[in-house]
Amino acid sequence: MRVLIHIDEAASWRDALAEHLPAAEIVTSEAPAHQRRDIDYLAAWKPPESLLREYANLKGIINLGAGVDALLNNPGLPEGVPIVKLRDAGMAELIGDYVRYGVLHFQRDFDRYRRQQARREWREHAVDDKGDWPVGVLGLGAIGAKVARMVAADGFPVHGWSRSPKRLDGIACHHGADGLFDLLGRVRTLVLLLPGTPETRHIIDAETLAALPEGASLINPGRGTLIDEVALLEALGEGETEGRLRGALLDAFPEEPLPRENPLWSHPRVWVTPHMAGPTPLKEAVGQVAELIEAFEAGETLETVNPSAGY
Repeated sequence: MRVLIHIDEAASWRDALAEHLPAAEIVTSEAPAHQRRDIDYLAAWKPPESLLREYANLKGIINLGAGVDALLNNPGLPEGVPIVKLRDAGMAELIGDYVRYGVLHFQRDFDRYRRQQARREWREHAVDDKGDWPVGVLGLGAIGAKVARMVAADGFPVHGWSRSPKRLDGIACHHGADGLFDLLGRVRTLVLLLPGTPETRHIIDAETLAALPEGASLINPGRGTLIDEVALLEALGEGETEGRLRGALLDAFPEEPLPRENPLWSHPRVWVTPHMAGPTPLKEAVGQVAELIEAFEAGETLETVNPSAGY
């Protein structure tokens, strides 16, 4: 069995995976061409088109992350090869910490204090009770469900939304188009954890932003395609004049790295982070990759990615 790894720091992944699969031959995409022949499995994060075109007869592709839109949109993706993805693998807790920080950032007025500091203005704001600060989480998959529970454990009322009905203890669950707008009208911070699919593209647009209460905030550790940036900038307002939306903490963008000329960089009510909310922890992820490959080899039925659905 031969496995090819393509990801940053691939040598570390190779060495760690070899401990789990001692009988496998594991190489990285940087190895010489003669060492990359007859590959059975590709474990990769955002592989280039040229690499995918080399391997049309793989037994399986393991996407080394939760988001598969970049892989599915790659024109070199071979047809008929089953794709599986990492499901949480330690990422959910990291993303949960990012979201919890973001919620507190707005609930405790750190955004306003930062702007006051620039003006040397000493003014205290009354603290809103956590119970009066409902948080909405769009996307209740493995990561979204855990993030929703983490925020709820901090004492915030949490509303979750998914395309089809779901039930989570302690979370007010909504679904469908009507459920989405019901949720939007209730929350003071909205968190985006949906997959990037044609159906979710620009789900946050002028209409959905207008459905949020005045002064709501937005956190996006999900996919960059979820937000219509033109509508977002309009909702944020210009300069020091607040628009309908109080502020946004953004970690994912349609084009990455975010172009230097993009106005989000300099907007006074936007916080940009470089897609770092949920890095894939090596130890947990490698164990999951090994389990997936062993399941493939054993002929087990796996939960594979549905290319038409986008996740």
